[in-house]
Amino acid sequence: MSRVAKGFSLVAGGAVFERSGPARSPSTPPGLGERWSTRAPSSPTLSELFAASPRDCGWAGFLLPQVDGSKPVLWVQERMAILESGRTYPPGLGIDLVHVEARDARTALWAMEEGVRCSALSAVIGELYGDPAALDFIATRRLAVASERSRVPCWLVRLGGHSNLSGARMRWRIASAPSLVNALDSRAPGAPAWDAELFRARGYPPGRWTVAHEADRFHLVAEPGDRALGEVERLIA
Repeated sequence: MSRVAKGFSLVAGGAVFERSGPARSPSTPPGLGERWSTRAPSSPTLSELFAASPRDCGWAGFLLPQVDGSKPVLWVQERMAILESGRTYPPGLGIDLVHVEARDARTALWAMEEGVRCSALSAVIGELYGDPAALDFIATRRLAVASERSRVPCWLVRLGGHSNLSGARMRWRIASAPSLVNALDSRAPGAPAWDAELFRARGYPPGRWTVAHEADRFHLVAEPGDRALGEVERLIA
């Protein structure tokens, strides 16, 4: 278990957005417009996030900008998740982090459930690999109910898993996308970007978007090979 200096805590689990401007999907949830504006959900709950592959850690870049600095974050990693995708490095995150390494999925789920019941935490993040038997509908339902009762949001990150029956209120597929052009050096990477697909959400239709994060904001970007978004379209608030 390790702790680092206070930086930010997670605002997750069914986050609500406000739409502004056209998007790739005609059924865009609020906020997934030309510029994303995240805010704390009115009712924190369990969200599930599927990585494109166990070695694609783009999901972390998509998740961490939604974190604030009110309380510590509990980050639980199952042993197999660490072997496949690597151990999180708390000093590199710059957040007030409580890190737990669990020997198996059952232990990880137990630690996550205990965490979401603790009001001293800002949020809980848990990484599981594959489709362990312990991760069934009942387990995810317990996490969702505990999160909603305690108002501690929870993210369940799936590495190499399938989207089986789940009690998660929002379910995402996240893949790394080509970074934006670096205005100062064309040979250097620019701001990170992701392919984000919301394939299940309570109260919102599904959709898929390519988004980037820069200047502390999310915004839509054109897909590779597509025309660039106009400056006016891109910056509509």
